[in-house]
Amino acid sequence: MFKISFSILSALLIFFWHTNNTPLPGDHAVTVSRDTLRNATSWPQELDITHFAGSDITPSPACLAVSAGGEVFVGVDMIGSLGKEPGKGKIIRLVDSDNDGKLDKHTTFAMADDPRGIIAMGDQVYVMHTVFSKETGKASGMDLVVFEDKNRDGVADGPSKPLIQHLSSPKFLQSRGTDHATNGIRMGIDGWIYIAVGDFGFHGAVDRSGKTLTQLGGGIVRVRPDGTEMEVYTHGMRNIYDVAIDPYMNIFTRGNTNDGGGWNIRFSNQIQSGEYGYPVLFQHFTDEIIPALVDLGGGSGTGALFMDDPTWPAQFNNVPMMADWGRSQLYIHCVTSDGPTFKQKEEEFIKLSQITDLDVDASGRMFLSAWDGAGYSGDPGKGFVVRAVPKSWKYKPFANLPKASVKELVNILKTGSGVARLAAQQELLSRPAKETEKAVWAIAADQKLALPVRVAGIYTYAQVAGASGISNLVKLSSEAAVREFALRALADRKTFIDKVPSEPFLNGLKDASPRVQLVAEIGLGRLGKAEAASELLKVKVPASFVAPAKDVEGPHATPNPDIIAPHIAVRSLVSLNAVDACVNAIGTENSTLALWALRYMHDPKAVNGLIAAYGKTSDEKLKKDILITLSRLYKKEADYDGSWWWSTRPDTHGPYYKAVTWESSDAIRTFLTEQWNKADNAGKAFYSGLNSRHRMEIADFGGDSVLVAKEEVKVDLEKIRNKKGQVGESSIEDVMLAIAKIPGDAAVGRTLFAKQGCIACHSISKGEVMKGPFMGQIGSIMNREQIAESILKPNASISQGFASVLITAKGDKTYMGFVSQESADKLVIRDIAGQVNTIKTSDIISRKEMETSMMPTGLANELSYQELASLVTFLSQQKK
Repeated sequence: MFKISFSILSALLIFFWHTNNTPLPGDHAVTVSRDTLRNATSWPQELDITHFAGSDITPSPACLAVSAGGEVFVGVDMIGSLGKEPGKGKIIRLVDSDNDGKLDKHTTFAMADDPRGIIAMGDQVYVMHTVFSKETGKASGMDLVVFEDKNRDGVADGPSKPLIQHLSSPKFLQSRGTDHATNGIRMGIDGWIYIAVGDFGFHGAVDRSGKTLTQLGGGIVRVRPDGTEMEVYTHGMRNIYDVAIDPYMNIFTRGNTNDGGGWNIRFSNQIQSGEYGYPVLFQHFTDEIIPALVDLGGGSGTGALFMDDPTWPAQFNNVPMMADWGRSQLYIHCVTSDGPTFKQKEEEFIKLSQITDLDVDASGRMFLSAWDGAGYSGDPGKGFVVRAVPKSWKYKPFANLPKASVKELVNILKTGSGVARLAAQQELLSRPAKETEKAVWAIAADQKLALPVRVAGIYTYAQVAGASGISNLVKLSSEAAVREFALRALADRKTFIDKVPSEPFLNGLKDASPRVQLVAEIGLGRLGKAEAASELLKVKVPASFVAPAKDVEGPHATPNPDIIAPHIAVRSLVSLNAVDACVNAIGTENSTLALWALRYMHDPKAVNGLIAAYGKTSDEKLKKDILITLSRLYKKEADYDGSWWWSTRPDTHGPYYKAVTWESSDAIRTFLTEQWNKADNAGKAFYSGLNSRHRMEIADFGGDSVLVAKEEVKVDLEKIRNKKGQVGESSIEDVMLAIAKIPGDAAVGRTLFAKQGCIACHSISKGEVMKGPFMGQIGSIMNREQIAESILKPNASISQGFASVLITAKGDKTYMGFVSQESADKLVIRDIAGQVNTIKTSDIISRKEMETSMMPTGLANELSYQELASLVTFLSQQKK
């Protein structure tokens, strides 16, 4: 479903994804088994978890949100990840009227297909969902919309109002479903709605002001609650389903990506304007990206929440909580400061069957939804919602905010609950500024208040006062305790950013705090003042700024706090289009950062400046660095038009996916060729390396452009298909009952894995050539029963990226198999017998995804119960 997540549980041999490594041991997340609550097998003994709603009310719950007062809004999605028929999604409102932990009433709040994210705020409910054309019945995009319920009867007053339209490319929604599309939404205390965008990206998204935006690939986009000021926040993610936001506006995600050898989870700190590199930079150009905080092995990140509630035990409070659908586990990530970013430690928290989402209200009640084996297209008999509270928890009613006075709202803004502060803030923003501005400024300026409260006051004041509050925020930027937040609030809104002075940000670059330095860099990039470039160029580049060796995967999930400041400085220089400043810095002490920034400046002035600088220097190392930069600029990423996508198993070579030449390419080629002609044989090897690394495709330079290694595995399909045995003579139900009682022999299972032909399409070790779905992790995300069912019924659930594909190509050629790797120019397909074919995309006439698995039914028919049990046991132990 959930992007990569949703489609996991399915067809064993032609599908799996992610997988876990052994989770990190928790220091305090001691869990106890529970037999009384179906599909919730363990949780900390300090908590009480109770059933709240079942599949009769909330089948296939894809997302949920809880209002500050405790109303639960559940996004029911009977379309699922791969479905393409409208009319199967809705938002269900659940109410516990007497607050005893039991559901008392529910209503269908609104109809919405493929709901992926919800925010419940006052009488407004924001929803991210797929939109279908009434004329064609086909998906036309994804919209962020808002429903209103002014009379608070639990039913939306009328149709939704769109805030952003076309926030996912319709072509792939129609051909694949909402599996890699746009997902969870969450509001920060800065008043922005943050949107988790999958790697479908989007083309021509439009907000309510008429602003349009296009993005190739995934990341985070944000927008104001009225649907204006839409902008990209971060880029270079694949499968993020949601975001967790702390009181200081630190954002965390748990997303997975496809390296070709499994779908590994990466937990990351999302820093504004940062580039995270998927898929073209995160393997071979890792010096240029912000790396994840950790690689956690296989999994499927779904819902996320930053718990900020004083009623929760300290060990479970002030932490990002991350749901993992594939692992059926809610995790806590204990984060500690590490310069401008964080260190983390993952701990198991609550075990819930295919958990999808979670949220908490202002009284501390947390609600969690779970898919519960509903399959990739939803199931009316699967899915549930539970409530979790600390054992010491006692219900305290939340204020009726519309009836509260400004003084009462200000007092709520001072509380320890992040949910309460946000709700009070949003209510204050609905009141006349003349009634609220002075009161919220008093909170922002009060040095005796707790820092989260002051931060809430700063952002509330910034939103109430607008441009008139700039002078007060500048004053606050002189106070060390809140300088970071005052600077961020000053540069937060581009609607009046031309009135914001640059001096506080220039001073911030010299601050002792790396967090203040970082916010200052981001702010200078947003202010758009060219004079800031010379100061940004002074940011030091650490020794860790080293490109990986040829064909070596770099450290894309190893924390590197030292790289973040120069990375963000580069992003700001690019935003400022500081070509002249960067060219002038070549050969100075700031040359490294300048050349780094110039890699992204496809401007004739940059090219001319680099060529001129080459002719002026005798420094051989600098000459080499200039040649590297020029070769990088030879091509650029093609403008994204929404008609293509880099698929579930993309070519990750980089630095571009769909590279094209541009107006200065001829000048670069001419210059590089001149230097190549002057080089000796050893020198020519350098140009060959550049040709391969940057895929310039200059024939004279040589170099390889291998897309994928080949490994031929011949399988006599008929021989293994037609043998009959105990499994083939029994019903699936009888086989499943038998397998449950037979432990199996893993060593025998390993032999059968080869004998049955599984090795033709699946690798077990990361050291092998990556073929189809990677089996080295499967035991981490599927139990023995699920694995056995997938072998016996391969067509029941086909995972994303591993359905059979039928390709018709020029020359009357046809190919059927699964795509094992894909670039803008080539596609690699492997058939059931293990034969590998590489096809030029320009030769493809048609491409159709089949509805059946490439794994034939009956491949296990020859086996005895004991043999099948052994194969299942072997696979269940694969947890690398």
